Amino acid sequence: MKLLSDIPPGTKVLLHVCCAPDASYGVRAMRERFDVTGFFYNPNIHPGEEFRRRAQAVLDLQEKAPFPLVMGSGGECEWEEAILGLEGEPERGRRCEACIRLRLRETAGKAVALGMPAFGTVLTVSPRKDAAMVNRVGREEGERSGIRFVEADMKKGNGYLESVRASRALGLYRQRYCGCRYSFR
Repeated sequence: MKLLSDIPPGTKVLLHVCCAPDASYGVRAMRERFDVTGFFYNPNIHPGEEFRRRAQAVLDLQEKAPFPLVMGSGGECEWEEAILGLEGEPERGRRCEACIRLRLRETAGKAVALGMPAFGTVLTVSPRKDAAMVNRVGREEGERSGIRFVEADMKKGNGYLESVRASRALGLYRQRYCGCRYSFR
């Protein structure tokens, strides 16, 4: 993992968790430097059964490799509103940026509510995510909320490969698509 920010070691960080496989590496890597609490918030995941499988996989990860975790809920209407007019966008396009913005905005708000000075995300573990875009959106949402965003590219240093190995070793459910109904196509 390559950290791109100078947030001091030991800082409390609320870490957005998109899925158990990415978190299997991302949470562990971030905990080497920060006091991390995970935050599962993903109103984009479709269908409902897939959401339940991913939420359960995150709970399974937490049980097998304990870490503090907050389970978010709701946001489906806000997600629909955020991506309205972007349905035809390709993966990694403007729809994905709007989706990531919504999730990071909620994470930043939850971090503020919990009294945490920083937030981050495990989204950059995935080779399907543009780390530069995720980090830019995170910085913007941090500025908007008045807290710091932990910029990172978790793919670096074999982060993705490590996530694959860790999730297999822990027997975690590994999804086949990003999560929304458009990526399901």
